[in-house]
Amino acid sequence: MPQVQTIQVEVTLQDYFFAAGDVVDLSQANGEANGETLTNRDPSPSPIAVETWEQWFQIWLEQLQPTISVISHYELSLRLSDDAEIQQLNAQYRHNDRPTDVLAFAALESEQPLPASAIAELPTYLGDLVISVETAQQQAQERDHTLTQELAWLAAHGLLHLLGWDHPDEASLTRMLNQQAGLLQSVGISIQYD
Repeated sequence: MPQVQTIQVEVTLQDYFFAAGDVVDLSQANGEANGETLTNRDPSPSPIAVETWEQWFQIWLEQLQPTISVISHYELSLRLSDDAEIQQLNAQYRHNDRPTDVLAFAALESEQPLPASAIAELPTYLGDLVISVETAQQQAQERDHTLTQELAWLAAHGLLHLLGWDHPDEASLTRMLNQQAGLLQSVGISIQYD
């Protein structure tokens, strides 16, 4: 029986800086009560550690089985941002001047392919994900999720976009949402999304 190569993932996490007075749900991450209020402009610890993100993306990629990297080694960048920054990016790259929950910038859509030697030796860079923690927190409250659940949901959605998934119609959106739910279940997160 052929041996299955384990997929490796490296995540570069850029933490969101919470503003003074922001109310965030860190209960899933550190066991404290919901609604902790931050009182300074220091960066809050991400509700999800980079090691957890890497583990989740590795499990998700093993489940999805992309054949993009010949060495089964992937990299991606994840930026936890705020509404102002994501609105600026949304306006600049999607010509939609409003905040959104997640943006995915797929590196695989680049018109400049890597040399074959690099493809055989280097991790495949999937691209950049930007998630607005402000919007994620608002959506989590509206849908009765924790911030951790919502961030995982949005990251799974963004990963699918990095891998070429899209949802131009209801049928493809339903397939994508079902895939997201399956990805979250694979890391022990149950979420109902209507």
